[in-house]
Amino acid sequence: MNLDIIMRQILDRMEQRNSTREEVLRYSRQLVQYSSRVIRAAHREEEADAQALLHQARELAGTMRQTASHFPELYYAGYTQDALKEFSEASIVTALIRGDHLPYPSDLGVEDAAYLNGLAEAASEMRRHTLDCIRRGEISQAERSLESMDEIYGFLVTVDFPDAITGGLRRNTDLVRGVTERTRGDLTLAVRQEELQKALEKFEKRTQAGQP
Repeated sequence: MNLDIIMRQILDRMEQRNSTREEVLRYSRQLVQYSSRVIRAAHREEEADAQALLHQARELAGTMRQTASHFPELYYAGYTQDALKEFSEASIVTALIRGDHLPYPSDLGVEDAAYLNGLAEAASEMRRHTLDCIRRGEISQAERSLESMDEIYGFLVTVDFPDAITGGLRRNTDLVRGVTERTRGDLTLAVRQEELQKALEKFEKRTQAGQP
């Protein structure tokens, strides 16, 4: 009876799969951490650090994809695709803040669903950038940031496929809508305050000059 040989082959394959799974898990955690650091550096306008971290994240993503490539069930596992989504978000946020063209999914080596969800989360993340611009008095830059959020939302609502295809994109798109509307309200208030401040300054100058 050849049961011993069959069992040995099965156990060897399972051992290899389990070992690869542990590697992919480790890479996915590291990629999420690097992506978070990229976004933080981009918001702080630490451009050199953001680009260096993004380069490291890109290499790590490539290593993770290569490691998981022999086992589709590992490549398409939730933790792998979530990490690639975070990498997509970091890459897109960096491009938006720099005013660069957005990277294509093929540039990042990610699946469409991971890219789209990363795009949605990047749009929500741009709220922070918009508010930072408002606090610095950079209203024109804040308006451009809001325009990017609007454009992304306008695109995402056209993606009408089941969640099984998009990875739950509909929920993230709804979140983008809420974040964008709150940001629009904040920016509208800031613009009105700026206009009022300019009107007061103009009135004070005219008063000091004795003009009616």
